[in-house]
Amino acid sequence: MMLIFAVGDFSFGSLALHGRSLVGYAVGWAIVFLMVGFFEEFLFRGYLQFTLTTAIGFWSSAILLSIIFGFVHLGGRGESWMGGLTAGLFGLFLCFTLRRTGNLWFALGLHASFVYGETFIYSVPNSGFPSDGHLLNSTLHGPRWLTGGSVGPEASVMMFVVLALLFVLFGGFGPRVSRREA
Repeated sequence: MMLIFAVGDFSFGSLALHGRSLVGYAVGWAIVFLMVGFFEEFLFRGYLQFTLTTAIGFWSSAILLSIIFGFVHLGGRGESWMGGLTAGLFGLFLCFTLRRTGNLWFALGLHASFVYGETFIYSVPNSGFPSDGHLLNSTLHGPRWLTGGSVGPEASVMMFVVLALLFVLFGGFGPRVSRREA
């Protein structure tokens, strides 16, 4: 979001919520996205990743499950091929964090905070869904390729920049669990 803001195609706008509504929606969305994080991470990078890894190896299963993760996101109304592609790449990055940390907690927290930030804090569409009860009256107002348009920023080319930076930074500075390569 900050990259899109830096090029002038995102405006924060004014506060959309105040008082009890602000607290209620902030907590409500936090619970929802923690549940989404738990469900998707335990499904795609938990049980299935572990089970497939025993059969075909870690990276083969990571790539396969990330492709499926991207296709599952295409099932939502309002999603685009670009959003599905970046969801798959985000899934692959989450597999990378699983490999490097040895557990799901980082992936789960990053996943939940990403969708919480997109939906509630920055108040932009998430996979084509604008939400009720968002923090800001923000707007995306640049070209679709840069902002993601009605799909939201996950369909933006900026997601490729962010994901590339995440891979490089986590690869260079992230924790490393010692293990025998699978």
